[in-house]
Amino acid sequence: MDWLILSDAEWTAIRLSLRVSFVAMFASLPLAIGVALILARGRFWGKAVVNGIVHLPLVLPPVVTGFLLLILFGKRGPIGAFLAEYTGLVFSFRWTGAALACAIMAFPLMVRSIRLSIEAVDRRLEQAAATLGAGPVWVFLTVTLPLVLPGIIAGMILAFAKAMGEFGATITFVSNIPGETQTLSSAIYTFTQVPGGDAGAFRLTIFSIVISMAALMVSEVLANLAAKKVDVA
Repeated sequence: MDWLILSDAEWTAIRLSLRVSFVAMFASLPLAIGVALILARGRFWGKAVVNGIVHLPLVLPPVVTGFLLLILFGKRGPIGAFLAEYTGLVFSFRWTGAALACAIMAFPLMVRSIRLSIEAVDRRLEQAAATLGAGPVWVFLTVTLPLVLPGIIAGMILAFAKAMGEFGATITFVSNIPGETQTLSSAIYTFTQVPGGDAGAFRLTIFSIVISMAALMVSEVLANLAAKKVDVA
């Protein structure tokens, strides 16, 4: 079983992937909840356009998304230059850029999962809370949010799994720099491009499958627990 032992560089790629995926998931969660609520409950002109923009990363080639990120968030890009000068935050060719790319690619999956949960909420429960004097924010926090918790958890895990497997947008935006931007997917790609790299690619593939399956199983368990608590309540 010696062939399953990971090198230091391979462990670095795994740790970086986990770091990037967790940051991408938690950073995009508040915005995903807000956008999902607007799409589920909002009635406004241009809603179809907003919905299309949110889901655009799902249909665009990932390299196109990565190229757009490079144009906008690169050191000379309008957003990237501003952030670098006034906040010191740099995205291009940094792990932070990998997290940004993963967050954008995973964002539609999170929004869709949360939106479907919000649309399934019985509005009469919210109306009952409102008639008892609860304000809109309190109704959302105490009634709506607990009811959509399973959908939020499912969306978070889907986003995490998507971020773990993201490749095209990431490598286009932040390249493939060992120790800085080389995630699990780009490390596997690197192994496939060098002679004798099949063993390393296979090792990382196994670990990628294990991590993704573990994330999905945890999602199922947490979603079931959240659903039971909602039923009890």
